[in-house]
Amino acid sequence: MKVLIDTSVWSLALRRRAPAHPAVDELRRLVAHGRAAIVGPVRQELLSGIRDRVAFERLRDHLRAFSDEPMTSADHERAADCFNLCRAEGIQGSNTDFLLCAIAERCRCPILTTDEDFLEFRRVLPVRLFAEEQ
Repeated sequence: MKVLIDTSVWSLALRRRAPAHPAVDELRRLVAHGRAAIVGPVRQELLSGIRDRVAFERLRDHLRAFSDEPMTSADHERAADCFNLCRAEGIQGSNTDFLLCAIAERCRCPILTTDEDFLEFRRVLPVRLFAEEQ
């Protein structure tokens, strides 16, 4: 089964001095077993803001080893629905976070994240977090 990897985990893992973190260790295991999945908006977040062209191209090329999990119009519609459901309960999140929730729901796969917002989303959405399945 694939595991959708959130920006927070990729960011930790891709730092020059990657800190020791259980999520980074888990990402390495998932990559080694071909189970790590990325979505286009996460890829975009990771590449955005890199001023040095060489560093941008190096990261872009590194991330090309991972194909994007396909997205559909229904995923975007469900992400908007997730946003609205959470907002009605006073829970805020980013468009990318809700898109991850929608894709994970459709694919029936968990999300690996260090972002505690996902704990809040679970109050309203059927979000499965990878750490809880271990």
